[in-house]
Amino acid sequence: MNLQQTELPAPSADARAASAALTDIIAAEIAVRGGWISFARYMELALYAPGLGYYAGGSRKFGVEGDFLTAPELTPLFGQALARQVAQILAASSPRLIEAGAGSGRLAADLLPALAALGCLPERYQILELSGELRARQQATLADHAPEYADRVEWLDQLPQRFSGCLIGNELLDAMPTHALRWSAEVGKESEPAVLEGGIGIADGRLVVAERPASGALLEAAQALQVSPPYRGEISLAARSWVSELARRLDRGALLLIDYGLPRHELYHPQRDGGSLRCHYRHRVHEDPFWFPGLSDITSHVDFTAVAEAGFDAGLEVLGYVSQANFLLNCGIGELMLGQRVGAGDTASADTNAADLRARGAVNVLLSPNEMGELFKVIALGRGMPAPLLGFARGDRVHAL
Repeated sequence: MNLQQTELPAPSADARAASAALTDIIAAEIAVRGGWISFARYMELALYAPGLGYYAGGSRKFGVEGDFLTAPELTPLFGQALARQVAQILAASSPRLIEAGAGSGRLAADLLPALAALGCLPERYQILELSGELRARQQATLADHAPEYADRVEWLDQLPQRFSGCLIGNELLDAMPTHALRWSAEVGKESEPAVLEGGIGIADGRLVVAERPASGALLEAAQALQVSPPYRGEISLAARSWVSELARRLDRGALLLIDYGLPRHELYHPQRDGGSLRCHYRHRVHEDPFWFPGLSDITSHVDFTAVAEAGFDAGLEVLGYVSQANFLLNCGIGELMLGQRVGAGDTASADTNAADLRARGAVNVLLSPNEMGELFKVIALGRGMPAPLLGFARGDRVHAL
């Protein structure tokens, strides 16, 4: 790994104890499964093991006091701009909005009043959230910032069997378990490059990286990629499966998925040998997913070509694919920021001017190609929707998927 552990803040004694307990659970599963589990399974346990996984534990993840900032944490203008696209989808389908993985609840608290102002308040705002700790935080955020809409919000334990309306997934796919792979220069069966799957074993009482030949659906997906061995990268079968399952359940409406990633030909470019796995801890990025399991977020870049294929193969239309910057500009974030400044009037106080400067700084982070503007992409998959959707009117890159 490129980053030494000493560069990260030392976890508290309680955090170390929780990580040790999770490590014991992982080790026990490795033993039960014959001495090996895939990296995807390790990532699933590290992030979602009940009570101890990163998203299932009690530590604060989002915001200044957490490990990273999401777009809704930066400024409410993100949610206000997104609301314009959501309103168009709801008007053309059904007044039902689902947010999958709502984080701190900040996006919901911004979207609801923005949709009300647009005259397109959903009858139901449903949050798909499996973490009890995050549900509690979402409820607190909504109580503080949007209490008048609390009666419209409900939490789901699983996806509905059928639905029409709009589903939002903001920074969701990147945290789905991914398989780690190595394409070897050695030739395997049928003259194909040997493909090895990275996993976890135990040696001398410690977790160690161990490889096995890839097989089944994972091997098929790996062999379909145009890579030049030797090469290392990741494939998230979980993200593909999730999108496919959503697509089968959608009667009319659209999925809006916002995340950092690339189309396949860029993600698996020879210069990206080594993969895209990254970990986040106290606003620091590191590359060691085995550093105190359960204390760091673990992510990988989204293969947006695979996302588009999963939706298309399940019957959805790819409605658009743009950078986050283009999406927000198409949705009028510039006008919203200008309206916020004009609304302050000539009698703006020093506090108002400071808030204006913060808002401009946050919007710059959302739009700048060196920040989130180009790194993050937005893809829309849907059925029975008007074209073009507002957020994809300019700068659409569907041809590049």
